[in-house]
Amino acid sequence: MSDIPFAPVILGDEPGSFPHSVLAERHPAIIRQVREAFPYGPAQHRALDALLASCTEGVVEPLPADAHDRDRWEEWGAGAYTGRSWFKIPWLWSESYFYRQLLEAVGYFGTGPWQGVDPFRPFKLAELDSPETDEELAALDALSADDQDRALLHGSLWGNRADLGFRLSTGDAGPADAAPGLVADDSAALWALLPPSGAGTLCLIADNAGRELIPDLLLIAHLLERGRIARAVLHVKPYPYYVSDATTADVLDALRRLTGAQGAAVEYGSILWSAMTDGRLVLRAHPFSSAPLPFADLPADLRAELATATLTIVKGDLNYRRLVGDRLWPPTTPFADVTSHFPGPVAALRTLKSDVITGLTPTTEATLTATEPQTWRTAGTHALIQVRA
Repeated sequence: MSDIPFAPVILGDEPGSFPHSVLAERHPAIIRQVREAFPYGPAQHRALDALLASCTEGVVEPLPADAHDRDRWEEWGAGAYTGRSWFKIPWLWSESYFYRQLLEAVGYFGTGPWQGVDPFRPFKLAELDSPETDEELAALDALSADDQDRALLHGSLWGNRADLGFRLSTGDAGPADAAPGLVADDSAALWALLPPSGAGTLCLIADNAGRELIPDLLLIAHLLERGRIARAVLHVKPYPYYVSDATTADVLDALRRLTGAQGAAVEYGSILWSAMTDGRLVLRAHPFSSAPLPFADLPADLRAELATATLTIVKGDLNYRRLVGDRLWPPTTPFADVTSHFPGPVAALRTLKSDVITGLTPTTEATLTATEPQTWRTAGTHALIQVRA
């Protein structure tokens, strides 16, 4: 660890930067979308207005004195950031706290009729019920047994571009054709950790719901059915988070979508349903899953659980930021070095949607910087599979 170069924590205070645009533009837009998605009452509208003013022109406000998790957020650093500009504190922290305050504004944690109502649910269901989801599920029927490992892994990697993964053919295609857009590909190391006739446990730390969660579930079903794992633990968020991050309710919606489909999708849905009922597939919603902290700060109970896994797959951009640290690393910083804190073998499946990146070769970095200097880190057109065994 002492050889890792210094890298500054990412803030949102640089105009024109991606983090600044999230705080200044995306968060206000999310408040508007949530306001329009439900017929909230005057009190919630006032609270949303106050949050909009706070996060754009004001400072970080404390949670209410009676908030059930106020003490937890104090442990996570709220005392150090209250009263400061949202733009001048760690971006990971300010993003996470925004969503916690948004749930406070709409009464998600209150005692009234809006308690437990997911403000993002309409968006999640619209994506889950889209024609694109039908097409992706139908593509499962065309997969041969030899294609399934690779196609389902790439389906999980690309998320809502899952049709790309499903339609990949092993054939005689070269690396560029077989894995378009990959800036790092440790898939061989991943499969080596999940051999046929495996009897271990896979932990998968989920990212988004809807069309991105379904490929994750399909991959789990495939690994269970092929005997590459004996058990899977799916980590989801304990409450709605980052608009589309998966919760237990979203897993159930996705599972119903599979069991109500046709063809191979129904078979996968049946595998998952049975696995949940007999304990081979377990859901976890640990409070730390929605913490504004990197995985280097895993609490003892979660660290002990992940240490027993044969492999932990960390899905998505936010979880990647938490895994390696939300810092401006030199892109060639070794992935193994910045993940040495993790308690067991870990694989990152991530579509690039933020500035954080590690583990690139000098040639890859130089090519991307020369050809796509403004977009390659954030546009979602590139992805990676990185493994630290």
